[in-house]
Amino acid sequence: MEDIAKFIREVPKTELHLHIEGTLEPELMFDLAKRNGIKIPYSNVNEVKSAYNFSNLETFLNIYYEGSKVLINEQDFFDLTWSYAVKCREDNIVHTEIFFDPQAHLNRGVKFETVINGINKALLKANKEFGLTYKIIMCFLRHLDEKSAFKVLDQAIEHKDKIIAVGLDSSEKGNPPSKFKNVFKKAIKEGFLTVAHAGEEGPPEYIWEAINLLEVKRIDHGVQCLKDEKLTKELIKKQIPLTVCPLSNIKLCVFKNLEEHNLKKMLNEGLMVMVNSDDPAYFGGYLNDNLAKSQAALNLSKNELKTLIINSFKSSFLSEEKKMKWIKKILSLIHI
Repeated sequence: MEDIAKFIREVPKTELHLHIEGTLEPELMFDLAKRNGIKIPYSNVNEVKSAYNFSNLETFLNIYYEGSKVLINEQDFFDLTWSYAVKCREDNIVHTEIFFDPQAHLNRGVKFETVINGINKALLKANKEFGLTYKIIMCFLRHLDEKSAFKVLDQAIEHKDKIIAVGLDSSEKGNPPSKFKNVFKKAIKEGFLTVAHAGEEGPPEYIWEAINLLEVKRIDHGVQCLKDEKLTKELIKKQIPLTVCPLSNIKLCVFKNLEEHNLKKMLNEGLMVMVNSDDPAYFGGYLNDNLAKSQAALNLSKNELKTLIINSFKSSFLSEEKKMKWIKKILSLIHI
């Protein structure tokens, strides 16, 4: 077991499903609330932690958006992102592709450039100081309408130098990918890559829609795909990546416990799956925690862990040359 724990700690990793607002630790939430004079409905850190008891995606999002209210100035977004970048260094994450939700901030009067500049400056500093490479993905909030998504896309176009792709997140049930097919069509025309959350709580049909209507390069979550045999075969055939987040799935009651999670089955079926942390401050674990706890619960072998980690690099938006550099490094470390 120590051998596998050492491998998880020391192997280079990439993370492809990480919401930067979801890395807001309770301590930083309080610091920012104090700095910005924002009242939050918690009197101490322990109260915040006890509130992190979710029954589904909707109850989580209520607290998630409440926490985001403390993010006001560029420095706030810088501090938030820098804290995550430092965690990347600790966990030996060498490349990360992070989501951000501008609509959650624009609706509070925070400017788009305040958000993107704070995030980007922190990542630039991390790249300069310890070599972390990164991509930034802007997500549309699916509980809002497509008109709102078009407005935020227009602002994103001005920051194409910082944003590589657009995604789709927030409340899945009742908000199918088809609701956003026109804005995704425009995003693709503008040169953005596309990803989308689908098949987390929603049905396999949402995954089909994301592939066929949004032309996504990756499916975020996708754990419901095994309920549709034809879809599963299509995902295997095309090797469409599925950015699975095990601890998130347990916290949001998609599965009762990690032992019942279908990650290992998905991997054994030949699906292009990988492990990510989603919103680690809320779900009880960053990437290494997700890998270690999934390994213990599902009895994943070192070879299976290696495949999950290599899949993540293969599915990233890195150049083929950089992907191969890291994959060769991982293969050389398999005997750790």
